[in-house]
Amino acid sequence: MRIGVYVCHCGINIASVVDVAAVRDYAKTLPGVVLSKDYQYMCSDPGQEMVREDIGAHHLDRVVIAACSPRMHEGTFRKVMEKGGINAYYFEEANIREQCSWVHTDRKVATEKAKQLVAAAVSRVHLQEPLQEKEASVIPAALVIGGGIAGMTAAKDMADSGFRVFLLEREPFLGGHVAKWTYTFPHMAKAEDYLTPLLETVKNHENIEVLTSGKLVDLEGFVGNYHAKIELTPRYVDETACTRCGRCLEACPVDLPDEDTWGLTTRKAIILPPPPHEPQAAAIDPVHCLHFKENSCDACVSACPEGAISFEAQVGETTAEIGVVIVATGYNLFDPARKPELNYEKIPTVITGPQMERLLNENGPTNGELILGEVRPKRITFIHCVGSRDHTVGNLYCSRVCCMFTAKQARVVKERYPDIRIRVCYMDMRTFCRGCEEFYNSVQSMGINYTRGMVSEVFMRGGNPVVRFEDTFLEEVIEEETDWVVLAVGMEPPEGSDELQNLLKLSRSSDGFFLEAHPKLRPVDTDTDGIFIAGCCQGPRDIPDTVSSAHAAASRASIPLFAGKVAIAPIVAEVDEEVCAGCAMCEEVCVYGALKLDELKGKMTVNEAVCKGCGACSATCPSSAIKLRNFKNNQLLAQIDALCAVSVGK
Repeated sequence: MRIGVYVCHCGINIASVVDVAAVRDYAKTLPGVVLSKDYQYMCSDPGQEMVREDIGAHHLDRVVIAACSPRMHEGTFRKVMEKGGINAYYFEEANIREQCSWVHTDRKVATEKAKQLVAAAVSRVHLQEPLQEKEASVIPAALVIGGGIAGMTAAKDMADSGFRVFLLEREPFLGGHVAKWTYTFPHMAKAEDYLTPLLETVKNHENIEVLTSGKLVDLEGFVGNYHAKIELTPRYVDETACTRCGRCLEACPVDLPDEDTWGLTTRKAIILPPPPHEPQAAAIDPVHCLHFKENSCDACVSACPEGAISFEAQVGETTAEIGVVIVATGYNLFDPARKPELNYEKIPTVITGPQMERLLNENGPTNGELILGEVRPKRITFIHCVGSRDHTVGNLYCSRVCCMFTAKQARVVKERYPDIRIRVCYMDMRTFCRGCEEFYNSVQSMGINYTRGMVSEVFMRGGNPVVRFEDTFLEEVIEEETDWVVLAVGMEPPEGSDELQNLLKLSRSSDGFFLEAHPKLRPVDTDTDGIFIAGCCQGPRDIPDTVSSAHAAASRASIPLFAGKVAIAPIVAEVDEEVCAGCAMCEEVCVYGALKLDELKGKMTVNEAVCKGCGACSATCPSSAIKLRNFKNNQLLAQIDALCAVSVGK
């Protein structure tokens, strides 16, 4: 056996703490090692070429590279092995960056630990087995979950590439949150000016099938070959027949808080969406409709002059054969009622930023006029970071858009009503996007008072709301009367994230948003092959960043569809049928559904295309009948023995 060992400096990332030369020289003494080198950047093209050439020149049949995390470059180095003419799985990477130089300050300790890890890798690579990747064909279609701006952008990109797309939206209408906004920062463009063309394109695209009022209930298969089961709730209204006359709304006896205005107005149990939502036809809300609750009302049916309404339709189910999935489920807004000190539900003129947005909209409940009940404000106080950067509600993150969202609203108010006095209480100003710092400065120059103030309470005194805050620059506590209080509420993970996480086998970060496979190298991929994320389901972001991530997700998802085939990783579980007792304990712990019991044989079977090589089954099996390829007991014990031997030798 002829093993080559390469130790990476990683610039100064490793070499500043680890004595690379000492590790290189130590590796020469290990059994089977015939070549040991160090290099500045092993992942660079010259570093890769050096390994490839050495494989031929020195007849190497195994390679160990001591560098960074295998998550970053294991695939890179495996390709180098193939180019050199040996099996890609005759390779082992020792992580001496994250596990040595980045966690130790003592050079001697870090160097000795690096030697241990290299010795363990060499011992393991002796026992590595040659594995071969398999290939599977790909269904040239995609499922996009979420009909907001991220989902529609991703769907359009993939449809424009020639692939069939199923666009799934749980609400009866497309548009998402952006359909409720009036202006966008920092250029003050109207949201509907670019949302409307996108909606029209998606609605009329020959490659896109829009499934509104839909819910994904099951997903089986693997990358390139997914089988999706979707539950569809009927609209109970014929889209082609509905003329938006509104008579059904007049007839409906139900009054509910309107989600479109976040409760500023009421709606009926039959919904007629305002522009630019699509489709523009009405839809019945079966959860609140009296016909479905009590079987006691059909007023809308009688009132519709076109006969477009019928209760005969049933909840149905459809299936979709797809190759990839893009999750673009958006976000929920923080409920400020969870901050009782702000008295959001008790003081009528304490509202949220999104409610203010609807009041500023010419098509909103007041036709753009600032009035709540009988109150026309002469003083408005905006409060930042409601539900963001707040330990008391468990949201430690910044919601990124609130600072500029508030600045935009303050500007619109000041332009329309120059005499209104505006104060903005902020924690810290964060102007993330291009042009936002300049926009913020221009808003300040309009005479809007920005105060670095930590708001502790909003209460009533003498018929007016009072905001108590600490001016952190003056170090004074101030109580100031106002007419309206506008709360800049933050973003939270979307409703249904728990269910979707379990269904798609996704990971979530500590803040509850869906987690990418790698923040730098795979920012829209997930740990489940063939499933990608886009937009605010991944974390708070503004519209440009949302659209960018949607383009990225569509691009990444298109790769296997264009290729027409996908590689199946060979590091998967395998069953020793002679030992397997068919207890099915491994099937219970497999979150990917890769293990099934063969009823005829009474033995477990592995779907290699679905298995992700997590090892949960191997750890669970009471008879050690199931193992991971290249993670077998003799290989792991060899590593342990090597680690112990080096430790004793010290």
